[in-house]
Amino acid sequence: MGYDDDNVFAKILRDEMPSHRVYEDEQTLAFMDIMPVSKGHTLVIPKTKGENIFDLDAESLAAVIKTTKRVAEAIKKALEPSGVIVTQLNGAKAGQTVFHYHMHIIPVYEKAPFQPHANDLEDSEILASTAETIKQTLLQ
Repeated sequence: MGYDDDNVFAKILRDEMPSHRVYEDEQTLAFMDIMPVSKGHTLVIPKTKGENIFDLDAESLAAVIKTTKRVAEAIKKALEPSGVIVTQLNGAKAGQTVFHYHMHIIPVYEKAPFQPHANDLEDSEILASTAETIKQTLLQ
């Protein structure tokens, strides 16, 4: 298929599409999923091009995993979920819908059972508020 420079995450990286950013460094970006499975569902992407795990170099993968751990720890502290799912999908048949490598951090709450995939867009104000809560925890 080949990497598409017009995929939604590439547009977010170029600030051509809005996002609720949680964390950013030289190699990665973390932002709220606009169709969250649960409150705090966050995505982590590399700033390098690559559709899936097979397209990325070890340095980019290491940077994503480091950011994923840092953001997951902040989500755990800020939102107090019962658990956290960290997952990544490779290819359409595996459920990947945006073809720019990304990790999902999905908080799980005791009173809100895990659902495999959301179908509804979340309200932007709710995403902004949740993103700010996680960002503030990262600054502590």
